[in-house]
Amino acid sequence: MNVILAVKQYISKMIEGCGGGMKVLLMDRETTSIVSMVYAQSEILQKEVYLFERIDTAGRETMKHLNCIVFLRPTKENVDLLAQELRMPKYGLYFIYFSNVISKQDVKVLAEADDQEVVREVQEFYGDYIAVNPHLFSLNLSGCCQNLTWSPPLLSRTIQGLASVLLSLKKCPMIRYQNSSEMARRLADSIKQVISKEAALFEFRKTDVAPVLLILDRRDDAVTPLLNQWTYQAMVHELLTINNNRINLASVPGISKDLQEVVLSAEHDEFYANNMYMNFGEIGSNIKELMEEFQKKSQSQAKVESIADMKAFVENYPQFKKMSGTVSKHVTIVGELSRLVGAHTLLEVSEAEQEIACHSDHSALLQRIRALLANDKVRHIDMLRLVMLYALRYESHSNNDVSGLVEALKQKGVSVEHRQMVQAILDYGGKKGRGSDLFGNQDAVAITKRLLKGLKGVENVYTQHKPLLFTILDQLIKGKLKEASYPYQGTVQLKDRPQDVIVFIIGGCTYEEALTVHNFNRTMPGVRIVLGGTSILNSKSFLQEVSMAVSSQASTLQSGRVARP
Repeated sequence: MNVILAVKQYISKMIEGCGGGMKVLLMDRETTSIVSMVYAQSEILQKEVYLFERIDTAGRETMKHLNCIVFLRPTKENVDLLAQELRMPKYGLYFIYFSNVISKQDVKVLAEADDQEVVREVQEFYGDYIAVNPHLFSLNLSGCCQNLTWSPPLLSRTIQGLASVLLSLKKCPMIRYQNSSEMARRLADSIKQVISKEAALFEFRKTDVAPVLLILDRRDDAVTPLLNQWTYQAMVHELLTINNNRINLASVPGISKDLQEVVLSAEHDEFYANNMYMNFGEIGSNIKELMEEFQKKSQSQAKVESIADMKAFVENYPQFKKMSGTVSKHVTIVGELSRLVGAHTLLEVSEAEQEIACHSDHSALLQRIRALLANDKVRHIDMLRLVMLYALRYESHSNNDVSGLVEALKQKGVSVEHRQMVQAILDYGGKKGRGSDLFGNQDAVAITKRLLKGLKGVENVYTQHKPLLFTILDQLIKGKLKEASYPYQGTVQLKDRPQDVIVFIIGGCTYEEALTVHNFNRTMPGVRIVLGGTSILNSKSFLQEVSMAVSSQASTLQSGRVARP
């Protein structure tokens, strides 16, 4: 189960299916991202694809000597644009691939437009999602939850994306969903309907143990996306934001022009692949080793004294140049992360966040939060996070002082929109919105574990938090996940320990959860897990998600039309 490989194979098949000779690849906005996540442009060039075009670009040049590979999402807009293209074709022959199921009616529209008979084939290749890591995918959708229910167009896009993941991995799963979430139930029902309607597509070779699709709701764990992160990939996304493997460094002080936007892809960057799950401290020493290795190579490159040296220099130059780019990129990123951590006292902030998430000494924590709110180095966003985490943790504590902390935010000049987020997070992921015992307050075993953990101390105070997903997967693999909380869709149930598990989180997943899945895959032989979400969150995008989820609800509350859930 490797989503990068699944999408990559589709694209290879498209290019090979078109035969030899020079080719153009015609895509839309979304399929451009889908392709660029799994293939570097240089790799595709080696396959004789010399031109990359968008179907919505006006005034494209006519090049009849090129064959055209078309890779589009099957939307009405794309079908109309493609029909226009076929009436006045700019290229020699067309090989058309849709990233999802296309209706017979749309195929008929294209057939009628193909007067000049330039279309050689029309196929469905189910790469309708963004493959981020081998075990992680995203649909790049924000605001799927509005007024605490599905936004209809985004539900429909989520159904298409999740169905294409199942088809590309060749899985016809049993479906389980979070019972406390109406959104999870609706998505589970919809996926079941797609599997029934497209039964012929889902006829895969039966495995001994049926795969499981587990649908969860972000509202059950609003803590994980609020925490500062300390592993490389998660930390880069939290502090610098990763967007389709790209990072914008334009605002970094003194940045050179060629480093204003960099690409971080484990497929094409060995250092990143080896270090993406390492803690920040380890990254520093690994960067130092990389630098030393690079300096040695630089010195050997400098000694060009004979014809043989020149030949060796020319042969090794591409790797040398690539290594030089890798070094300068990672040194810049780690340097900027380090600057931000120091400038905003993120170590202290993070330690307090972890204490709130994992321990329960209320009065000591309250004092600690107040001290951090008084510290001028702490950013407003971090102050807000601390208060939101406190509000979630101590929502029903008899002495909670949420209103006092919100007042302290006001005194520090935190905007009214941001202060309103404290109530918004409670509406979104507070006790009423959750189906789980997020903080382990009711479960005697969880309370004992927490006490023991407190006595033993932890290896790293900054990474002691484990997402709710860890507990859910642990119970699922052991066959102990309660059916009352996570029922099966339909009557069939899994009797054996699951082997292939696809987890999907409505409202977005995080890189911390991706690390949890990576660790399960590494340490549990025979278990393969893939994680996906409507998006990949950092705290900033999560706040936007929460705001969109409850804002329409808040406005309808004010107008008196809807009762608070």
